Amino acid sequence: MRWTSRCAICGAGAALAVVVLAGDLRGQVPAVATDAVRALVERLDLERYKATIKELTRFGDRQQGTDRNRAAVDWIEAQLRSYGCAPERLDYVFTPPPPAPPAAAAARPSPVIASGEIRRGQGGSRLRGVARPTGVNRDPMAQPDAALRQLNAQPTTPGPRQEVFCTKVGATRPQEMYILSAHMDGLGLGEAANDDGSGTALVMELARVLSGSDVQTERTIRFVLWNNEESGLNGAQAYIEHRAGLQGREDPPRSGRYPEPRWLGIIQHDMLLFDHGMPRPDGSISPEQRPEADVNIEFQSTSRFADEAMKLAFVLRDANETYASDYPAAVGSHMTNTDSNPFMDFVPAISVRENERGMHIGAGWDPHWHQPTDRYATFSDRDFRLGLNAAQTTLGAVAGLSGATVKR
Repeated sequence: MRWTSRCAICGAGAALAVVVLAGDLRGQVPAVATDAVRALVERLDLERYKATIKELTRFGDRQQGTDRNRAAVDWIEAQLRSYGCAPERLDYVFTPPPPAPPAAAAARPSPVIASGEIRRGQGGSRLRGVARPTGVNRDPMAQPDAALRQLNAQPTTPGPRQEVFCTKVGATRPQEMYILSAHMDGLGLGEAANDDGSGTALVMELARVLSGSDVQTERTIRFVLWNNEESGLNGAQAYIEHRAGLQGREDPPRSGRYPEPRWLGIIQHDMLLFDHGMPRPDGSISPEQRPEADVNIEFQSTSRFADEAMKLAFVLRDANETYASDYPAAVGSHMTNTDSNPFMDFVPAISVRENERGMHIGAGWDPHWHQPTDRYATFSDRDFRLGLNAAQTTLGAVAGLSGATVKR
């Protein structure tokens, strides 16, 4: 791949009256709950969150390398601008690798866990119990809605790609940054409402809240909507390869402007609506959100920054206990197959999702994953509320870590 970048962030917001100490996870304790953080979390709204997801589904499954994907990128950029969060784009070229020869494909891990991470043992993947097969729908005729089938008809082609991000510049420590992210592309010839309209809408809603004219943060926060996740995390990898080496450089010198502040942590959001439990003995899934549904926060225990990532995960869990309105959070150590993975040896990296990736999603806990049924109409308010709780969790944690204050 090759890539170029357009634009650079500039300027810090005006100083506000209230100051809150925030912690750097590399050795300090994060901020406790504050009235300012609670006020920001209360600006999240279920109907606004649902409306953003619904707007994203107008572009079908948003598969990378298609006109519908490019139209969705344009719409996301326009929305971020309307929030007062000046958008930028990262340009790169995606050339897919050639298909693996049959012998290599046969040597791959069992496809029962589609993520490739097989948790062995009686209490591991639950494969010794009930599991559904998982896969990706590539059959257009599996989509019964003729209009949606037509919208998703254009196939992907290699070539130029773009992804959008915007930045809330820190007032006193602009050279330090948290990244909040989700992937906006989808797969399966549905509407990609859950995977990953739910995460994209969450990040956009956090950008809206934190970009308010009365909000100041001490540290910088960047909101990134990756492209090319479904093709192999390529958009996230392009960002790292282009921008990792720019971290902490003041440009121009002595200007107080940092086009790429030093990364303190990344929080990825990927599939947030559906936690209906494991398959029944006949392979069916409950139609209702289970009462014990939770927000899963995962880090990778084999990563270079595993200890720091674990601490970040527990900061989010604590924020969930303080600010989430309905559903609790659980922390796991097997983050896999998501856009935070390429970052995990550069910075503390975690993911927020509806189920554990390797243990639940790969074992068939979500029958809509990469399927024509991943549509807005599939999900109920109980499902959407799980996503809202994930937004409350991340916003509460990052507002505290970044030292967010609200003008009075």
